[in-house]
Amino acid sequence: MEAQIANVARFLPEIARLNPNGVAVRAPLKTVAGGVIAYDERTFAAMEAEAVAAARLLEASGVRRGTRTLLMVRPGLDLIRLTFALFKLGAVPIIIDPGMGLKSFLNCVRQSQPEVLIGIPLAQVVSRLFPGPFRSVLHRVAVGKRFSAQLDLSSKSAHFPVAQTQADDLAAILFTSGSTGSPKGVCYEHGMFEAQVRMLREHYRIQPGEVDLPMLPIFALFNPALGMTTIVPQMNPSRPATVVPACIVQAIRQNQVTNSFGSPVLWRKICGYCREHNLTLPSLKRVLMAGAPVPAQLIREFKEVIPNGEVHTPYGATECLPLTSMSGAEILAETAVLSLAGRGACVGRAFPGMEVRIMRVEPVEPGVVERSDAIRTLPTGEVGEIIARGPVVTKAYDKLPAETARAKIYEADDSLWHRVGDLGYQDNSGRFWFCGRKAERVVSGDTIYYTECCEAVFNQHPRVARTALIGLGSPGQHTPAIVVEPRAGEFPTGKAAQQRFEQELLALGQTQSHTRAIHTFFFHKHFPVDVRHNAKIHRLKLARVYGASDILKSQEMR
Repeated sequence: MEAQIANVARFLPEIARLNPNGVAVRAPLKTVAGGVIAYDERTFAAMEAEAVAAARLLEASGVRRGTRTLLMVRPGLDLIRLTFALFKLGAVPIIIDPGMGLKSFLNCVRQSQPEVLIGIPLAQVVSRLFPGPFRSVLHRVAVGKRFSAQLDLSSKSAHFPVAQTQADDLAAILFTSGSTGSPKGVCYEHGMFEAQVRMLREHYRIQPGEVDLPMLPIFALFNPALGMTTIVPQMNPSRPATVVPACIVQAIRQNQVTNSFGSPVLWRKICGYCREHNLTLPSLKRVLMAGAPVPAQLIREFKEVIPNGEVHTPYGATECLPLTSMSGAEILAETAVLSLAGRGACVGRAFPGMEVRIMRVEPVEPGVVERSDAIRTLPTGEVGEIIARGPVVTKAYDKLPAETARAKIYEADDSLWHRVGDLGYQDNSGRFWFCGRKAERVVSGDTIYYTECCEAVFNQHPRVARTALIGLGSPGQHTPAIVVEPRAGEFPTGKAAQQRFEQELLALGQTQSHTRAIHTFFFHKHFPVDVRHNAKIHRLKLARVYGASDILKSQEMR
């Protein structure tokens, strides 16, 4: 059987040939008079020429097919052209979230063992200050004005053959956010990237010529393959929650953006700004909200902001994306009221080509499920662990065989299932519901409390921004408790105010059978959240704070 050739780098020269003068990327330079944003712009032809020139320069610097290359550059032009240059060479870019904290970042570098470092001057300094994790680096390439000046854009260097990589060749290593554990490098193959592009294009009906503003930098890499213009947002990728909504709104309106991806936290800020200033975003055709469950109220309010568009809530994980999706219209019409009652967050139906099942979670986890005949699939309505297989399901973590064994289940035909680590169920309509992370469930004897199901009940309090379910005491015999992050200006001051707040929460809990036994509440000003989306709550960190016997210590940590 002939090997299947796959490499997403092939899409850039194709679109450059078909639409050479189309705008590939606009990266913000500064804001000028009247709030207008000035951009540095590249056409598809120019972006292809720069990617080719970068590939030649990197090849001369020692980058070859299969070279593990740590990419430490800013989102925008450099990230896109250098990633496509590496794909052209068949090299393996390693991409790590910039804001996960220095210790975690250095651990990721040490784990991935890069052979080449391509980075801005600050990245080069970090590699010298902390030489241990970078010990495997053989070559360093500094990115900046000098690198750009060395790019040969002459016509005699205009062609560079794309590496004839196979579908199962390693394409890139992308790190998880580490929201419920240490970040892990996920091994992506070239065929998986091509499958992602195909699935996103077909499901969301993305057309060449559309304009995208991705508020997660890695998503910009899909756009040349989709024929979309990338508008680089004015935001700090390591601190996305600090985004200035006025800048995003200006970029959307100025560039007639049709598509955008971001976490619910970001869209809540943007929605609030638009409502406050009586603004709409009529160019938007679709808004993708992901990274955490999306409240129905946010969808309802945002529908008013995008009169010609639709909200979608794709679901998946770094190890398998996308898995399912659901439209905001269906959520508001059919599932929102059930979510408020604590049934979980409906994440929709599986993408065509993806198979999703619910696996029984044993009281004592076996750790490793080696073969599919050990899977006990649950019937409709029963909560278990979500597992998935299909063309975008990755096969391994980088250099972590034990973690890979715990996360993968193999079929006799060598296909595999990924254990997502989320708990949920399937309803009678074939839709899947998310109930929370398995690692964050609270087990109290024979009763299991699920984060999404419990928190939804208490989140309805008008003075509550969000809540977090935690367990106190011994594992397996936990006492369920709720940590509350009040809205701005609503933090209870004084014992009497706190007791009144607690009584109101207790009354809310009594409205649902699965929250009636929750009687313990704590108040926390600012929840610890993930870096990538600033939306996933670090419940295990909160549990360590409030599970301690010294409550005074936990008060100081607020």
